[in-house]
Amino acid sequence: MESLRNDFRARYHQFKLLLSANNQALDTMAEMEGALRGSAPFGMHFVRSRCIAVSTSVFKITKHINELSQDKYAVLFDRFKTIQKQLNPFLQTGVHLWEGEWTLPLEAVDRNLADQVGGKIANLGEVRNRLNIRVPNGFAITAAAYQRFMAHSELQPEIDRRIQATDVERLDQLYALSASIQQLIIQAPMPPELEEALTAAYRALQEKENPGVTVAMRSSALGEDLEGVSFAGQYRSQLNVSRENLFDAYREIVASKYGLTAMAYRLNRGIRDEDVAMCVACMAMVDAVAGGVTYSRNPVDIRDDAVMIHAVWGLPKSVVDGSTPTDLFVVGREDPPVIHHRDVSRKREKFVCYPAEGVCRLDGLDEEADKPSLTDEQAIELALLARRLEAYYGVAQDIEWAVDGEGRLVILQCRPLEQRTEPGPQDAARVVGAADGVRGIASGGVTASPGVGVGPVFKVRKDMDTLRFPEGAVLVASQSLPRWATLLSRAAAVVTEQGGIAGHLANVAREFGVPALFGLEGVMDSLEEGRIVTVDAEGRTLYDGRAEALLGRAPVCRRNLMEGSPVYKALQGAAALIVPLNLLDPDSMDFKPENCRTFHDITRFCHEKAVAEMFLFGKEHDFPERSSKQLVCEVPMQWWVLNLDDGFREEVQGRRVALENIVSIPMRAIWEGIRFKPWAGPPPVDGRGMLSVMFQATTNTDLVTGVRSRYAERNYFMISRNYCSLTSRLGFHFSTAEALVSDRPSENYASFHFKGGAADDERRQRRILFIADILENQGFRVEVKEDMLIARIEDRARDEMEENLKALGYLTIHTRQLDMIMKDGASVSRYRSKILHDLEVLRRLHREAGMEKQERLKREAG
Repeated sequence: MESLRNDFRARYHQFKLLLSANNQALDTMAEMEGALRGSAPFGMHFVRSRCIAVSTSVFKITKHINELSQDKYAVLFDRFKTIQKQLNPFLQTGVHLWEGEWTLPLEAVDRNLADQVGGKIANLGEVRNRLNIRVPNGFAITAAAYQRFMAHSELQPEIDRRIQATDVERLDQLYALSASIQQLIIQAPMPPELEEALTAAYRALQEKENPGVTVAMRSSALGEDLEGVSFAGQYRSQLNVSRENLFDAYREIVASKYGLTAMAYRLNRGIRDEDVAMCVACMAMVDAVAGGVTYSRNPVDIRDDAVMIHAVWGLPKSVVDGSTPTDLFVVGREDPPVIHHRDVSRKREKFVCYPAEGVCRLDGLDEEADKPSLTDEQAIELALLARRLEAYYGVAQDIEWAVDGEGRLVILQCRPLEQRTEPGPQDAARVVGAADGVRGIASGGVTASPGVGVGPVFKVRKDMDTLRFPEGAVLVASQSLPRWATLLSRAAAVVTEQGGIAGHLANVAREFGVPALFGLEGVMDSLEEGRIVTVDAEGRTLYDGRAEALLGRAPVCRRNLMEGSPVYKALQGAAALIVPLNLLDPDSMDFKPENCRTFHDITRFCHEKAVAEMFLFGKEHDFPERSSKQLVCEVPMQWWVLNLDDGFREEVQGRRVALENIVSIPMRAIWEGIRFKPWAGPPPVDGRGMLSVMFQATTNTDLVTGVRSRYAERNYFMISRNYCSLTSRLGFHFSTAEALVSDRPSENYASFHFKGGAADDERRQRRILFIADILENQGFRVEVKEDMLIARIEDRARDEMEENLKALGYLTIHTRQLDMIMKDGASVSRYRSKILHDLEVLRRLHREAGMEKQERLKREAG
């Protein structure tokens, strides 16, 4: 008998390990589903780590079920290996071999070479060589050159190692990772043969220009400047670089691939690190008299087809980094074009080239400050040029340009314009005031990205502030600097004192769908940290508090920027082998190991068989005192009890056990909640709710009441004196409750998992939130993932644990089929009131019983 007991304990140990691994696997699957359905960014680190985690859990489940069943299901190992083999391609790091020359002169480049030189310089070559538009002479440093540079010091394996060792979803860790990788690249030596190739290309450029020509070196990474994926301002440019610093500038631009903003951008857009090769455009430096950015259409209003020109004195750098006010020329599409609007700003500074190398900022401009930086003729010429480029490419264009010393227009960059695809609510009355309970606190500026956002004010002054930026805050800054783009995935809105719609931060804000209001002077001083404000970017107004009238017209959720990206596709492909559940009916002839097509199938099969194996133990070993017993009760369902150790008061000979013979502390508490009040039956369901149930039943045969299923008939308690595990399927929902309750609070815990329902996804999720709210009121820590709820409570005294377990028992019964009425506000309110009232009565009775027990013990002791 002792041998049998030991055997049973060993099997029970395997069973507990299987349940633990099963919960871990399901939690990870829920994380993967949530990532695919949500809008939060994730990287390949997330994909690989979650796939590894679920693979590990499923392997453990497979191992434990075979330990439990004496290798009855060994075929599951083959199914596991097959699925894992199918999964591996989605997790592997892509190995790219970029072939070809290390440098290419600009006259040999067009957009067909984008995979060799990057989109930026490919477009410049196309504009120069196909359209004969003036572009500076220069050359491209190709993807093949980048590959040679990285291979020379074996940089990529070390970078991959550092990325894999970092939780890139944490901004503080991403910050440290970025700094370490950039230093690694900057300090790496150049391959001698690559130095020779760059030197030869520079010499050829000198022959076209002049000896000692300085160059502008700009990133042209693969994937940069594509439609919808701009990377605006995320990589580094080096201006007015001499021959002596050519190699250092190249290394710094390559290192900028791992700048904080660039890494965060790739993470948010789902772009894999291995897919980005850093090519570099190297062009003769234009010492600009004036420069700026032209949009061939209005980026914030699709109905406005006017050409918008933003210009400053000197280099266009101050336009794209949003550091100074700009002149604005709005040119219509008439033939000939007409300037409809001209706004000349006071330009207090400009960037110019140093005579030898580098650029400097000149402050305190006098005569030039209030003069237009373009003539009307130049503005008209730019508008015609923008229309020509838009017609050639077929989409609106974002064009960076300069006016050289001879007054000629020179194109420096050309890329698709990120433009709002839906008209905004400008035509709707935007009357918000005291009647709405809010007041305007600031107005003006320019709409850099349309929309409405609300949140607490968080001021950003330096890079370290980004590490403290809270989710859902309103980013407030002095300047619209490109580096603040790191925070756009977490910001509700952006407000700056300086900047315009042509800057890099404005571009990325529009891409991310984040409302942005720039040029609102004085907000850094007038807004206190933490104050809740509503930003109406289109109305160019800040409101104190939540302006509900405006928020009602705001988008419900942001566009999922990751959808369709390489990282998203990797998770999508991996999840297709992990998450779907094909084995639904345990009584079906198809419910067998050979039909497990996903990891979820394996977990479902193993969980089902694990329960069966535990309950078969008594029969197989002629071990009546450990056999399952049917509980004698008035609740009209089948409840079966397996005494794992010392859960019965005395040995039970027959097939039934009375409640009086059960001494399991947690089971008795749960049972009191179950039987506290009879279930009143399904709630009245309206036509839509019934149609939802019928649809779910036709798509999920496991929910059809006519299909025989063991889980539809039996609910299982596994008990010892201090332990209870309840596995139940009541109606269309699954729940498990596990608890350990003793006189030692540090050991006590209870967990509750709840999932399922017969209605549609929205009703089931509302039911989950309904239950979550009630459990949080009871003191549980609650986590909701899609339509699954996980609630936990621990480290409580025995009396408090019993009180909470009674609540779990009650909810297990009385939340049945409530999903079907979750769109009926009146019914939801009525059931909430009833449940809360019942739980309060149950709590009061429990405490009164406890006080009576204490009084009785005192009397007996006295």
